[in-house]
Amino acid sequence: MGDRYASFANSDLGRTVVRRLGLPDPPRLRRHDPNAPLTPGPVLLGAAPGGRLACPVRELLGRAAVEVSGAAEDGARYGALIFDATGIADSAGLRALYDFFHPAARSVLGSGRVIVLGTAPETCGSPREATAQRALEGLVRSIGKEFGRGVTAQLVYVAPGGEEATESTLRFLLSGRSAYVSGQVIRVGAGAVTAPDDWARPLAGKVALITGAARGIGAATARVLARDGAEVIALDVPAAGEDLAGVANEVRGRALQLDLTAPDAAERLAAHLSRGVDVVVHNAGITRDKTLARMDAARWDSVLAVNLSGPERINDLLVERELIRDGGRIVGVSSIAGIAGNRGQTNYATSKAGVIGLVQSGAPVLAGGGITINAVAPGFIETAMTARMPVLLREAGRRMNSMAQGGLPVDVAETVAWFASPGSGTVSGNVVRVCGQSLLGA
Repeated sequence: MGDRYASFANSDLGRTVVRRLGLPDPPRLRRHDPNAPLTPGPVLLGAAPGGRLACPVRELLGRAAVEVSGAAEDGARYGALIFDATGIADSAGLRALYDFFHPAARSVLGSGRVIVLGTAPETCGSPREATAQRALEGLVRSIGKEFGRGVTAQLVYVAPGGEEATESTLRFLLSGRSAYVSGQVIRVGAGAVTAPDDWARPLAGKVALITGAARGIGAATARVLARDGAEVIALDVPAAGEDLAGVANEVRGRALQLDLTAPDAAERLAAHLSRGVDVVVHNAGITRDKTLARMDAARWDSVLAVNLSGPERINDLLVERELIRDGGRIVGVSSIAGIAGNRGQTNYATSKAGVIGLVQSGAPVLAGGGITINAVAPGFIETAMTARMPVLLREAGRRMNSMAQGGLPVDVAETVAWFASPGSGTVSGNVVRVCGQSLLGA
């Protein structure tokens, strides 16, 4: 089901009505176009004194053929504003943020990007520096709600020693691939990464396993990873076999019918992946909604088994048997429900919060093998499931975010693809919400 309100609001008559009545105003979002430049206009790049990231960022923007300006000019319009705040060492230094953003706030083009670069507070050298760097989160989340017109805002904490590892992340955040990601805090770790030979096909030569791939977010992820060059193994339950075959044929991949809760599922999967896999996307998930007082044990057990225990078992098996190749990527699919909770979904919210725990606990353990683990946390995404929601609840889900609209399955898939990229080798332990900066949760 399409978003008829958004279509009306973007018509000539609709724009007039929306503005006069002060109704939600969903903008047309800039999504990935292989023929479009990385940004819709030049980038205004600024830095606080002593910042360590402005120079490497300027260099990578040059490699991406993006025009860079060092000072705001009257009448100029920018595709993105990037500010290196790593030089801010105390609260007084936060004035540099006002001095940069105040004159440029109205100069960002529609669907433009705002990125602030900082140092993770836990790695700062003094309490005052940590305080100032933590303050950046409030700035970024407020900008995401103020600028409107599809403009997104993100904070990227870059560890000392990670200055040359930011390209994959900045390319994603500047591009149309991050259309429905805003107000997020992302951590890039220290270390060197190997950039892909072709940023348009970063997964060329890689094998990617996607569970729950027959429809919705899983099918979109299969298409995006195949577009990026991966050989896709699309997995789903036998009951979804027809849809699964369609997706696998579309992306020229392989279909694997397997119930991950079956006793022999792990062994059968290991046998199918005997030659190894580079990317594992745990997308398979189910809901069995009831309030906790009315929920039978079967509903609880089935949701936890599919959404959380299954990914745990698969990860353990693949790592133990060394079936995830060097530089492997694991991506889980959590949910905003796992962050904010949801009435009638205690089982689902528990499982999706567990996915976040799986990422946070697994990142340091897997780092020794060069494997990263991250998760996406979708908000309201336009799928067959949300189309069946009661109309008022569906409309509330669509409008209660900074974009005033639901996201698309491809928005989640693009975020998965960024995590999966070889260039994201120091991005691990992150949970990134794909929710248009929802008003729910943290």
